Amino acid sequence: MVTGAGSGIGRAVAVELLRAGWSVALAGRRTETLEETAALVPKAASLAVRTDVTRPEDVDALFAATVGRFGRVDLLFNNAGTFGPGGVPVEELPYDAWRHVVDTNLNGAFLCAQAAYRQMKEQDPQGGRIINNGSISAHVPRPHSAPYTATKHALTGLTKSLSLDGRPYRIAVGQIDIGNAATDMTARMQTGVLQANGEVAVEPVMDVADVARTVRHMAELPLEANVQFATVLATGMPYVGRG
Repeated sequence: MVTGAGSGIGRAVAVELLRAGWSVALAGRRTETLEETAALVPKAASLAVRTDVTRPEDVDALFAATVGRFGRVDLLFNNAGTFGPGGVPVEELPYDAWRHVVDTNLNGAFLCAQAAYRQMKEQDPQGGRIINNGSISAHVPRPHSAPYTATKHALTGLTKSLSLDGRPYRIAVGQIDIGNAATDMTARMQTGVLQANGEVAVEPVMDVADVARTVRHMAELPLEANVQFATVLATGMPYVGRG
C-alpha cells in the first residue's frame, strides 16, 4: 500500500513496486491521478482507492478494500504529506494552516500505521513492514517551516515507537528521510530557496527514481532485517555543513 500515490515520491515508489511484481493499493485524494499512476504499469496488479488519510473512516475503507482485493497487507509506505504554506513566519501562521499540516503529515500517518498494525497482527502468516516518509526536516529545519518540521520530527518518534511495539508481531518499521528529490513539490529548489543565513540559493536535486529504488530495497528485506533509518539526498544539497 502506498499513500500519496497520485504524484511525486508516492507515484515513483508505486511504479517501482508494481514493476517489481508487487500488488499495490494506491491511495490518494484524487482518483484520476491514482488511475494515471496505475496506467504507467498497465499489466500490474493495482487498486486505486480515493483516500483522505486525515479521516479515520477513509483509512478504514482503504484497508478493507485492499484486504478484500489482495487478501493481506505486507507493506505500507506511509507517504502522504504536505509542506503547508511556504515562507510564512511563525508569528503570522494561521492556526488552520498549522492544523492541516499536522492532520496530514502526523495524524494521517498514525491512522494508516494503526490500521496496518491491526491487519498485520491478524493475518496469517503474521507480520509486515511499515516505511514512513520522514524528510531531511526530520533532522534540521528550513527557515519558516515550523509545521512541516515539527511533524517530521514527530514522525521519527512515531517510527521508533512503532518499531519497538511491532517486535512481538513480526512488524518491521523503518523511515526514509529524503532531501531534494525532483518532484513538483520541490520545483522551487531549482529557482532558489531561502537559506539559514538569509540568502536565497539554487539547490541541487536528485532523480526521484533513486528514492523509489531505496524504498524497494527496504521493502524487500526479510522481516528479520530492517533498515531503521535511511537518508537519501541530492549529493550537493546544503544539509551537511554550516551556513
